[in-house]
Amino acid sequence: MTRRGEADRGPLERRARALLNQAGRSLTRLERHAARAVAAAAESVIASLEAGGTIYFCGNGGSAADAQHMACELAGRFVLERPGLAAVALTTNTSSLTAIGNDYGFDQVFARQLEGLGVPGDVLVAITTSGGSPNVLAAVHAARRLGMTVIGMTGLKGGRFAALCDHALVTPSVSTPRIQEGHIAMGHTLCELVERRMFPARRKRARARGESAVRRSRTTSRPRGTRARPHRAGRS
Repeated sequence: MTRRGEADRGPLERRARALLNQAGRSLTRLERHAARAVAAAAESVIASLEAGGTIYFCGNGGSAADAQHMACELAGRFVLERPGLAAVALTTNTSSLTAIGNDYGFDQVFARQLEGLGVPGDVLVAITTSGGSPNVLAAVHAARRLGMTVIGMTGLKGGRFAALCDHALVTPSVSTPRIQEGHIAMGHTLCELVERRMFPARRKRARARGESAVRRSRTTSRPRGTRARPHRAGRS
């Protein structure tokens, strides 16, 4: 039996609702599955940054975009006005990518960069939905040789890759779109945890500014036709 109002929806809207429902259910599973791992990964990122380290990100395709997205959230800002943090996406220097790919093979485009940039105490965030990307795996091995901490982001099929990482942030799905949605949700959570821990005073000031703005809004937003109560000076 067709539910009331469903007949008025077009096929694209019905499909959109179904897909968004799938995404929502996937993120609900993610909260139960990965919250502890995300918190532990954030602790490692915070420790590295506080010690003067750098956070590196890598991935291919959509995961390359996610790597750049997360790096810019740290280098610029996420939700707090605060100093920039040392975060670099290894996917952005096209001269390095093409030179290394041409001379050493595409499998080495991230590992070779890490060999020149990474030092002990730095962190690599390695992203692969399948867990099998050769250049991401090579980057993980290079980071291990350099004494870096490795945070891996993958899906349910990436168990072998996850085992290579200090912190495995796994989206509990085998669907690439759902995995990628989980990755950006975990990435945003990671960035916010880092900001809140590293800049607590700025968080308090931001909250105070927000509360002040709400008070001003309540003071100035009166129903039409009403007037502000005149100020009465106190006795001298």
